Amino acid sequence: MRSSNPFALWRWESLLENSSDIGAGFIRTLQVAVLALLLALVIGVVVGTMSTAKSRLPRAVARIYVEMFQNIPLVIQIFFMYNGLAMAGVVLSEFTIGVVGVGIYHGAYIAEVVRAGILAVPKGQEEAAYSEGFNYVQTMRYVILPQMVKIILPPLTNQAVNLIKNTSVLAIIAGADLMYVADSYASYSLNYGPAYAVAGLLYFLLCFPLATFARKYEQKLKDNDSVVVNVGVDFPEVME
Repeated sequence: MRSSNPFALWRWESLLENSSDIGAGFIRTLQVAVLALLLALVIGVVVGTMSTAKSRLPRAVARIYVEMFQNIPLVIQIFFMYNGLAMAGVVLSEFTIGVVGVGIYHGAYIAEVVRAGILAVPKGQEEAAYSEGFNYVQTMRYVILPQMVKIILPPLTNQAVNLIKNTSVLAIIAGADLMYVADSYASYSLNYGPAYAVAGLLYFLLCFPLATFARKYEQKLKDNDSVVVNVGVDFPEVME
């Protein structure tokens, strides 16, 4: 008689027999996460830059976008793209809905991160760029944005991790992602313990290395800044 333990050995053996389905779901989640993150970064940089523009119009457009997507749950946005657009004759694949839906949702949050990073750069940097003849676009591209990177790295990493986890929302539209595959397997096999444990582990394997890399990279940037400062103090002639 088989053990009723939710983590019994036979349950793990059953899960192993279906490992190809779990693997396919993991790959699907990875693909959606990467493309959605690229889309979110592009949107975030553009909208975040617009929110700090001198003209009122781009600031207003950026604020409307951010407020709209931040204050409407992602689940509702996904349902709208899946059902609402279909009723209007626009039918998108689950994969496309995942990339676009998750991307534009997190693009609003990344836009706020970018806006805060731009405002954190000392105002004198912008004024110095203008005094050298740079226009607004050149100032942002060559002066402000490069300095902004290490400022926004920690919150940007948090958004990337949240984005990966939020791809699980595709399970509600049968998106063939990791969460959907794990839940489907658990439902028909009743092996809930192993299915959800493995799904959680795979999400962890995606998120933890990203967060670790970002922390190390941030520390490397800080160490480089410390070296530059120390050289300037100990050997002022080098900095001239």
